[in-house]
Amino acid sequence: MIRVVLPAHLRTLAQANGEVTVEVAGKATIGSVLDALEATYPMLQGTIRDHVTQQRRPFVRFFACAEDLSHDSADAPLPDAVASGTEPFLIVGAIAGG
Repeated sequence: MIRVVLPAHLRTLAQANGEVTVEVAGKATIGSVLDALEATYPMLQGTIRDHVTQQRRPFVRFFACAEDLSHDSADAPLPDAVASGTEPFLIVGAIAGG
């Protein structure tokens, strides 16, 4: 099981309290975790990545094991600590302003 921490607005949309867990078949990658997350919580489809291009939405960032994975390929493997469920995969809503 992969542990996923969602930002507050997505937790509300998914009607989830705290972190959620998803089962990933095969290799744990950013893409496979997002696929499993959207399959488990269909109301999140299109909120984290674009429906058509599957690219990360602006102002959404991905972190794991204190590393920013936002610009990594969707096929890049997640750290072993995330794949084993020891550490969570974090989806963070970035804030912009001046």
